[in-house]
Amino acid sequence: MNRGDGHAAAGRPVASQTRPHSARRKAAQVSTVRDLYLRYRQLIHEGFKFCLVGGVGVIITDGGTNLLVQAGLGWLVADVIATIAAIAFTFAGSRYWTFKHRQSAGRRENALFWVLAAIGLLIQLACLGFVTKVLGDTKGLLPNVGLLVGIIVATLFRFWSYRKWVWTAPPASAPPPSRVLVNDPASPS
Repeated sequence: MNRGDGHAAAGRPVASQTRPHSARRKAAQVSTVRDLYLRYRQLIHEGFKFCLVGGVGVIITDGGTNLLVQAGLGWLVADVIATIAAIAFTFAGSRYWTFKHRQSAGRRENALFWVLAAIGLLIQLACLGFVTKVLGDTKGLLPNVGLLVGIIVATLFRFWSYRKWVWTAPPASAPPPSRVLVNDPASPS
């Protein structure tokens, strides 16, 4: 039974008074997560799409390289051929899906994309070349590990460089409205 002073008959706080603090804390946590999401929404969406397009590119590169090696080509030549095929695919996926909302610079965009993709290919070849030429391992798992490490490092470089130089961010619009804090009428003053 509630005595009207915020305590139940047994001297414990009324449940309705303990919940608002917990609810406010949870609301603040949700608000923080929401604010972080809103702040990084574009990066999250672009990163997710880039990973999907890049995932197909990895399959093309890795699968193509291994098929070409089995057909008798060397690791580095096979990787160049497979990576060029993957880059062509990822260009289309990046331009028309991942970064479609960003400004297009036409020929400049195309040329810069291929130059940066070629730098990524060199990064990839350095990793694979280290395993196959320096360590001398051309059979088994180690060349595939070198290829995968090269793909990962080159992919990180490509994501960063494409966002920075190829598909630039659209011009900033009006800043978002500032957040107005309103006192909760149920909170003690």
